[in-house]
Amino acid sequence: MAKHSIHPSVGRPARAPKALAAASRPHLLLAGAALALTGTASGAAPAEQMEFFEKKVRPLLVDKCYSCHSPEHKVKGGLRLDTREGWVTGGDSGPALLPHQPETSLFMSAVGYTNRDLKMPPKQKLSDEEIAVFRDWIAMGAPDPRTGTPETAKPASKGMSIEEGRKFWAFLPPIKPPLPTVKDSSWPTTDADRFVLAGLESAGMEHAADAPLEVLARRLYFDLTGMPPTTGELHEFQQMAGQTQEAALATYGGIVDRLLSSPRFGERWGRHWLDLARFAESSGGGRTLPFKDAWRYRDYVIESLNQDMPLDRFVSEQLAGDLMPAATPADRRRQLTATGFLVLGPTNYEEQDKQLLRMDIVDEQMDTMGRAFLGMTLSCARCHDHKFDPIPASDYYALAGIFRSTRTLKNYKDNVAHWIDTPLPMEGEEETQLQAHEARLEKLTADVATAKKRIKKLSPKVEAKDAKARPVAPDELPGVVVDDTQATVVGTWKTSTRYPTYVGDGYLHDQNEDKGAKTLTFTPKVPRDGRYEVWLSYTALNDRADNVPVTILHADGEETLRVDQRAEPTVNGRFVSLGQYRFVAGGEGYVLISNDATNGIVTADAVVFVPLDELAKLQTTGAPASADSTGTVHTQLHAAQAQLKDLEKELKQLQASPLARPEAMTVQDDSEPEDCKIHVRGSIRNLGAEVPRGFLKVAQHGPAPEIPDAESGRRQLAEWVANRNNPLTARVLVNRTWMWLHGEGLVRTVDNFGTTGEKPTHPELLDALAVEFMEDGWSLKRLVKRLVIGRTYRMASTGPDASLQADPDNRHWWRQNRRRMDAESIRDSILAMSGQLDPKVGGPNVKADAIDSNSGAAQNLEYNYVFTDVRRSVYTPAFRNKRLELFETFDFADINQPIGRRSSSTVAPQALYFLNHPFMLEQSRLAAQRLVSTQSSDEALVRQAYREILARSPGPRELRLALDFVTVSASEQDAEARRLDNWSLLIQTLFASVDFRYLN
Repeated sequence: MAKHSIHPSVGRPARAPKALAAASRPHLLLAGAALALTGTASGAAPAEQMEFFEKKVRPLLVDKCYSCHSPEHKVKGGLRLDTREGWVTGGDSGPALLPHQPETSLFMSAVGYTNRDLKMPPKQKLSDEEIAVFRDWIAMGAPDPRTGTPETAKPASKGMSIEEGRKFWAFLPPIKPPLPTVKDSSWPTTDADRFVLAGLESAGMEHAADAPLEVLARRLYFDLTGMPPTTGELHEFQQMAGQTQEAALATYGGIVDRLLSSPRFGERWGRHWLDLARFAESSGGGRTLPFKDAWRYRDYVIESLNQDMPLDRFVSEQLAGDLMPAATPADRRRQLTATGFLVLGPTNYEEQDKQLLRMDIVDEQMDTMGRAFLGMTLSCARCHDHKFDPIPASDYYALAGIFRSTRTLKNYKDNVAHWIDTPLPMEGEEETQLQAHEARLEKLTADVATAKKRIKKLSPKVEAKDAKARPVAPDELPGVVVDDTQATVVGTWKTSTRYPTYVGDGYLHDQNEDKGAKTLTFTPKVPRDGRYEVWLSYTALNDRADNVPVTILHADGEETLRVDQRAEPTVNGRFVSLGQYRFVAGGEGYVLISNDATNGIVTADAVVFVPLDELAKLQTTGAPASADSTGTVHTQLHAAQAQLKDLEKELKQLQASPLARPEAMTVQDDSEPEDCKIHVRGSIRNLGAEVPRGFLKVAQHGPAPEIPDAESGRRQLAEWVANRNNPLTARVLVNRTWMWLHGEGLVRTVDNFGTTGEKPTHPELLDALAVEFMEDGWSLKRLVKRLVIGRTYRMASTGPDASLQADPDNRHWWRQNRRRMDAESIRDSILAMSGQLDPKVGGPNVKADAIDSNSGAAQNLEYNYVFTDVRRSVYTPAFRNKRLELFETFDFADINQPIGRRSSSTVAPQALYFLNHPFMLEQSRLAAQRLVSTQSSDEALVRQAYREILARSPGPRELRLALDFVTVSASEQDAEARRLDNWSLLIQTLFASVDFRYLN
């Protein structure tokens, strides 16, 4: 390995130590990390661009533009948009759009309605989302596969037929080929090595040498666990240098086994799978909703991979776990949780067209399943037959029928839809306690409902039933009325008339602000001494406080009670009784309402003091009552109100109990499964022929599973996807595993095995691995071990110049690929070095009581969230609208879609992050404190820092420069503080280096 200065990212001598000591922090690192990181991010691949056009752009053009700009209908303004040449040539106003220049394209000014004289479509402006699709398309260069000219347009090209498709390599069943013969039989350690070597020998190329042991150690630990090796683990690797080849390989195999058995393996490889599952803990969009139980799916993935669950079962459970037999409650919990795979997508739960929402969810589920398991872009066939692959629209809607027969939403009527929360079964004493708890909850809920009905029956009527939804004047009410306009006000209360059940001219609310600083005092002028029932008027809503303190000062003392303003008022839906109290004419008395420590909006309207002798006249019958009946009725009412108060108190305590059954986000089979009709051009309102539920015909080998009329077909879909006869699934999984270990797949378009994707560089090797994988019981750990013990994996990332000239892209696998660490590995390594990493496995990472999607405040959880956790990055809250800054900077996966391979950019903000971000400053200082606390010599500390951060020893020049930099004379002022500053800067510089960020 080439040696570097203490600024490895620069590749040139570092500044003089004294100058470094005097330099400010930004200047220290700017010379190192910033210049090396500056660059540009790569754009989308051509296949991804064409997929974007087919999935997003073409349907919009057909639906919104063709009626005026295609010869099938009419050609207005001389502009045709049904061919690429049409918009290039343009119409009467010239070229319609300029690739890569959306802001200067005439097309964008027309659809954006920014041109006063040119607005398209003329009848209705496109939505913001639709305009954004066109803007993104033009920004990426307006990729467009359509052929033809404005004069003679050719029919749109169609993809392969089913018959042609069955001859395409991806749709042929994998067959294990014979092992190739090689000249250098001493080099291969595995069968995969023989295929690679045979290709190299055939091309006349030489392979790289084995990687140095310290390089291999770092590579293996990060690939299998996502964490750096400790100094002791590095030493274990270095000892292999003195062993025979057989002994060294045995030692290496033992290390691999240990890493595969570590819980860190599931965390690392679970993160790969979560990218495919577009895992997130919120729905995304403007009114984003938090997924309170999404973490259970994340833990399911990690636990399944740690237990080496066969991947065919792993896939099946995520598609249809709820429909599979379960031997134990633990199995049932796991299988239910697995179906969260289908629920966790980005969903606009506010969409008012529920049938459109339903079909959008189906399309998103199919897209995720197709890419993740089959390596196919199914969504392209939503509007028409797939333009490139042998997937007709009828096959798309055969699959869509399966997902339409699956319920993902509770119902299709709510204004804001909601996913399905399914209670999970538990075992033994825990299940017994939960059942008792639930039975008591059910009885209490029923008792509360009964008590409310009784109170309503006993409560006085002050107006006709149809008057509830209108304001009422104070003189329409009995007794002494003190309206909010007569109350003594402390603090700023807002007047509102939004909900018309108020008394007088409106009501007041505290705007949910300045808690403890606002009060309202209602002071009555009672005409005579006596007992009065006190009513409080308020408007009940879910965002109201359920703990409003109300103090009543009466002739016999003072009492404070709390009112639940989320509950419907029990007196004719407008008032709640605060009880019966004695008041004296001319004496002191009041009702004081406060917002102290309240948990929602506090409202107040009027307080009414009703003499007891008037209450009988207000009974349900409206007939006059005798004195005896009056007393009896009010005694019963008072008793019922007291009973309700006790019941609600107990119910609230029970609901707040930690003894609550866990829930998971799941799907369910629809009670009335049905086949789906083809949606012409993707429109839910333009329906064609009905298609029986089924699978992709081109990938069927042997009889397809039969779908009973009474089932959705998900169980059969899972059986078909994870079947050995399916030519795609095993190949896709094996190819992903190769890519996660080598940086590139044998098929480089890992999510696209179709005709627009790349063909495998080594098709025989891919098939051999796929067949062995299935014969091994679909074991991921066995597959990983088979690959990492091979010489292909263990090669150095540099090699013969002749091979580099002949194959710069390394398609023959003559060397290992050099890779930048992903965002999680960067963060976890830094936390490990600083000693802050919390090793806790599993469980939620957002406070459960902070998540209630039915609350208006829930939508603010994501936007206001502050990331403070120090657990492994796989547990960091994964919100769709707000991500940890380090993740955003270092190419975290787009969690709005399944991602098999992340992009890897080199841009200036990455350098600035290492330079100035508070996380880097804090962790570098903590790492320095931990390091110097060992009281070792400076030379030993420098060596330790290099081993822990870069997994290597410093070179002689690096060691000398680092020692000069950190050394501070004991006689200098604040010597210890300056020494710690220098160590912090040194460690921060190592973190910013190329050697830290890249795996060789």
